Amino acid sequence: MTQSIVVQVGQCGNQIGFRFWDLALREHSSLNKTGLYDDAVSSFFRNVDTRYSDPADIPVGHGLGKIKDLKARAVLIDMEEGVVNEIMKGPLRGVFDYKQLITDVSGAGNNWAIGHKMYGAKYKEEISETIRRAAELCDCLQCFFVIHSMGGGTGSGLGSFVLNLLHEEYPDIYRFVMAVYPSHEDDVITSPYNSVLAMRQLTDNADCVLPVENQALVDIVNKINQANPKLAERKSSRGHVKAGSAISTGDGGIVKGKDEKPFDSMNNIAANVLLNMTSSARFEGSLNVDLNEITMNLVPFPKMHYLVTSQTPLYSVSDVHIPPRRLDQMFSDAFSKDHQLIKADPKHSLYLACALMVRGKVEVSDIRRNIERLQSSLKFIHWNRDGWKTGLCNVAPVGQPYSLLTIANNTCVHHTFSGLRDRFVKLYKRKAHIHHYTHVDNMEIEDFSESLESLTSVIKEYETLEKQINNPAPSLPRLQVI
Repeated sequence: MTQSIVVQVGQCGNQIGFRFWDLALREHSSLNKTGLYDDAVSSFFRNVDTRYSDPADIPVGHGLGKIKDLKARAVLIDMEEGVVNEIMKGPLRGVFDYKQLITDVSGAGNNWAIGHKMYGAKYKEEISETIRRAAELCDCLQCFFVIHSMGGGTGSGLGSFVLNLLHEEYPDIYRFVMAVYPSHEDDVITSPYNSVLAMRQLTDNADCVLPVENQALVDIVNKINQANPKLAERKSSRGHVKAGSAISTGDGGIVKGKDEKPFDSMNNIAANVLLNMTSSARFEGSLNVDLNEITMNLVPFPKMHYLVTSQTPLYSVSDVHIPPRRLDQMFSDAFSKDHQLIKADPKHSLYLACALMVRGKVEVSDIRRNIERLQSSLKFIHWNRDGWKTGLCNVAPVGQPYSLLTIANNTCVHHTFSGLRDRFVKLYKRKAHIHHYTHVDNMEIEDFSESLESLTSVIKEYETLEKQINNPAPSLPRLQVI
């Protein structure tokens, strides 16, 4: 069994990471009734004996050893210590190893240059050593998950610095990035600068990037709340959301209501992407999909590794008199724009490839039937008409009978990136706020122009492919018998 390390950077990265670990513990505790430390638990957690001053790791062995004390395979980094301190005082404090925390006090001030150039240089050795220690505690390290925002200073700057470091020191280990993009009405004026500067690093050093837009998360949470009678103030009991079933909730986890934060609902959605993406690598299933298969099947060209995700169902209905949503509806919803984690409509753009990660009591024949049913309404590139990758994990998510995570390489991402570029150019053509960046050591004005050029190159590659959306497959010349 392989292991993965989660590196959570900045306020946003640590808040999503915090929700991920709570949901991961909830999922494993609902399944592991015997309290044994098995391969599934070891994928994200170490089992340690805390009776010693330097806790010793207890190996999986034959999967018959009891769980003593679980420690997350995580590295927590933030240059403003508030969020990390709050985590270490909260209900999950025992899950994190104090040796895996790196904090400062002053923060990066919404400035990519301070996070990347200043703090990157200052903490390079400590970050490298902390990650090395986490890696050495893995039997078979397969993947790093880096979680950070694109709009802030620490998340974008130090987050992309950590990614560069992983690329240099662990070139053979897969690097998946969950990057949270700011909305158009973001309150950080310099967020377009930070996002574009960070994107250059993501394009050059990540294997796969899962972009998530704040506004998309807000819209999904609102959609769930409208179906919840307590929040929508409905009088009828029909259509109530089954307790603990919504992908925005953490019900049943260690963190209880009084400890929940305002953005937890949004962060739960993002955290569930990582849980569902790794489910078939952690649990048994008819069609297991390893993380390396996602990169192999969904990324046809090196720089085009920005993958669009969606999750269905958003919740289960509690009223027993209402029949559960048909399985086919789950597949249909996964391709609607309302379920995407970025503000885009993939059905109006071109698919290069698509993975269907199914969990629960679903048959392989159900997946094949729905692919055939949906194929005509989805536009795939002519040289990869059958570009589907399917995974089927027998273990359903907590609170739901089945679920579907789609991970698609779709040209619709260029619309999101074009909007970001436009906001960057509005500031950059007036050189507004540039001096806040260039006064940082080793930060040059060329970093802006080169980052803009890198983003434009990615946009053009996706736009070029999208122009082939109505092109039929080229006819191949017939073999001639000589």
